[in-house]
Amino acid sequence: MSSENPPQSPEQQLRKPRVAVVFGGRSSEHGISVVTAGAVLNAIDRTAYDVLPIGITTDGRWALTADEPERMAIANRTMPDVAQLAESEEGGVVLSVDPGSREVVYTEPGAVPKALGEVDVVFPVLHGPYGEDGTLQGLLELSGVPYVGAGVLASAVGQDKEYMKRVFTSFGLPVGPYLVVRPREWDTDPAAARERITGFAAEHGWPLFIKPARAGSSIGITKVEDASGLDAAIEEARRHDPKFLVESLLRGREIECGVLEFEDGPRASVPAEIPPVTAHDFYDFEAKYIDAASGIVPAPLTEEQTAEVQRLAVEAFDACSCEGLVRADFFLTEDGGFVINEINTLPGFTPISMYPRMWQESGVSYPQLVDRLIQAALTRPTGLR
Repeated sequence: MSSENPPQSPEQQLRKPRVAVVFGGRSSEHGISVVTAGAVLNAIDRTAYDVLPIGITTDGRWALTADEPERMAIANRTMPDVAQLAESEEGGVVLSVDPGSREVVYTEPGAVPKALGEVDVVFPVLHGPYGEDGTLQGLLELSGVPYVGAGVLASAVGQDKEYMKRVFTSFGLPVGPYLVVRPREWDTDPAAARERITGFAAEHGWPLFIKPARAGSSIGITKVEDASGLDAAIEEARRHDPKFLVESLLRGREIECGVLEFEDGPRASVPAEIPPVTAHDFYDFEAKYIDAASGIVPAPLTEEQTAEVQRLAVEAFDACSCEGLVRADFFLTEDGGFVINEINTLPGFTPISMYPRMWQESGVSYPQLVDRLIQAALTRPTGLR
């Protein structure tokens, strides 16, 4: 596959760039991905771009959907679903894996395939496995279609909390205590795995957090106060991922920082603080999206603390070979040091999400943010880079 985008035809040069917004997906974060897509569709400048919304159902079908962002919002505490937005219950969208063609075709049983035209760039707003983890990125690399955000490696590392932490550690970034329980270990000898977890608790103290290794939006995470709650927490984590992490409680303040790639390299936004959420044990999915718990932007930090967390955020971006955008999450511990918790290569992008809010406060509006990401993707080649 060529490492450069193919030259545009005269027809491509005359028309507006076509952006396929791909959303939904097979992960447990399906609903919030649909909400994010609605916000992105609302923000894209239709005088500058043509838009093709493509939803992926929970069973993996690529569906053609109407360009109706107003139907993609949370209603009565219920998440929207691609199946409700699809123009057909059986029709599917197919993207060519021939890097010489960016043609998108729509097929329905018993009907002649319909060409939908070429796509110039994909804006994926998929969260979690089968979208944020390098799988979609690999397909787009094979197809030779530019896309917003991190490449295959960075997406995979950013999705797997175990290997993310291993990369951070190798680059000297501060990481809190954790252990990993892999599927084979739990399936073959759960008693030994429990003993290892309780030994970890004896060293680092209760409570612990049990979380899926490859999920986001705080889905599947349980705060465990003592050994009696371990089995239920592990079962909940393994509903989302057979591999899970155990982390100790870090006492301190939750600080987030956005990173955005500019022409001269990545820059950090003003940081935000997630204050304690009184109605929830921690900043879980419901606190983030259903009850819309709000963060403080900018975070009330000293100039030195702000500069330090911004430096660490950019270092994390570079350590994982990220592109486009990242939200980096930290704890400011009681001893005054920052510990990195994780990065998100496709962070929440809803109107209430922290990443857009941090950049809004940094002087980049939501529409400008969307446009910058699309323009960066259009100029970045696929292939080795």
